[in-house]
Amino acid sequence: MTEMIPAWVNGELTPVEKLEAHQKGLRHKAISVFVMDGDRVLIQRRALGKYHTPGFWANTCCTHPAFGESSEDCARRRLKEELGISGLDLDFRETVEYRADVGGGLIEHEVVDIFVAPATSSLSWDLNPEEVMEVRWVSLPDLAREVQARPEAFTPWLRIYLDKHAESIFGDLSPA
Repeated sequence: MTEMIPAWVNGELTPVEKLEAHQKGLRHKAISVFVMDGDRVLIQRRALGKYHTPGFWANTCCTHPAFGESSEDCARRRLKEELGISGLDLDFRETVEYRADVGGGLIEHEVVDIFVAPATSSLSWDLNPEEVMEVRWVSLPDLAREVQARPEAFTPWLRIYLDKHAESIFGDLSPA
């Protein structure tokens, strides 16, 4: 089944096949979620079968809404599909736009609605092995240090969020 995502083509939001959007670097909609326990964030390592950035560490989850799907509904759906997590409150933080080379001739040019979901470290999950190979809790200061020391282990978008948008995402908890 072809996954159609909302992308801007000639100034209009249009359904476009996800891979085509990345191959052409089309500006398209996305969501990112950060599940937080105080100053700790749940990060995921992307499954090795992912078509870009396999094995890289990323925020809790991210994806593209289906055409016509709201960002909040998409965020809830992907928390469940990727991590088996449901029932969390989502707090919209901001919309950011970035463009990043994700390897293999693919470009992410995303307009991202970012959500933070408070949780506790006792949160349970059920990882979808086609999406996620592992997860772990890490404090924001430790994450910032890890990204600084080994940027190649983290997705471009996570690096961008920490570098350019940490204060608006994490507020007083920002590692910057």
